[in-house]
Amino acid sequence: MELVLSLAIGVMTASGIWLLLRPRTFQVIIGLSLISYAVNLFIFSMGRLRMNAPPVLINAGVGEPALYDDPLPQALVLTAIVIGFAMTALFLVVLLAARGLSGTDHVDGRERR
Repeated sequence: MELVLSLAIGVMTASGIWLLLRPRTFQVIIGLSLISYAVNLFIFSMGRLRMNAPPVLINAGVGEPALYDDPLPQALVLTAIVIGFAMTALFLVVLLAARGLSGTDHVDGRERR
């Protein structure tokens, strides 16, 4: 399972970098989103998920930390998803405004002749 997850993260990162180097603005935005998703998967995979384990300590006393889930990576990924969605929406609005002003979605603002 670790190999599949590592390959998925690597493919998403490589695809995102390839799309970042494209000359169209929409492809750049999709590339940034793919890299964001790859980073979220990486952070989430470092969180050491456990099945049927409570996320926080139930009793106020000292407990065995190996029996509990770490809620921090889950909270970070959830926050990153929300921020990533807002940034993608902002980028799309800027893309539409730039396309309306220049007439093209090329990152340089003009097509190559």
